[in-house]
Amino acid sequence: MEWTNGAYTLTDDPARIDLDAVCALLKTTYWANDRPREVIAKSIQHSICFALLHEGRQIGLCRGVTDHSTFTWIADVVVAPEHRGRGLGKWMMECLLSHPELQTISYHLCTKDAHELYEPLGFQHIEAMRRSSRPPF
Repeated sequence: MEWTNGAYTLTDDPARIDLDAVCALLKTTYWANDRPREVIAKSIQHSICFALLHEGRQIGLCRGVTDHSTFTWIADVVVAPEHRGRGLGKWMMECLLSHPELQTISYHLCTKDAHELYEPLGFQHIEAMRRSSRPPF
């Protein structure tokens, strides 16, 4: 699928993902700045990914990890700093939430600082448990 918003295009076409651009974007985040390239590539391979493009260049990403029935985990929602403040994160989330392959019973995500993006879309704070060898952020 493909959506347009002014000069921006959002696509779920895996062939349009630019791994170098994704790695560079994730290096700017607090949650994935140390994630190895091989891990990023594998996560993309096993997710429904949305590439945000501006003039053909990837400047954003979001991923849905799902069982296609009961849950979708939303991950790696990121927009290049120079394109922030234009409603692109909200637009990407709206497209992700409406995607036919991601129509599940529940949606989950973890954020330290973007509550104002997710709460208007119906997300609520919940208590959760976690098991990981890595710190949460």
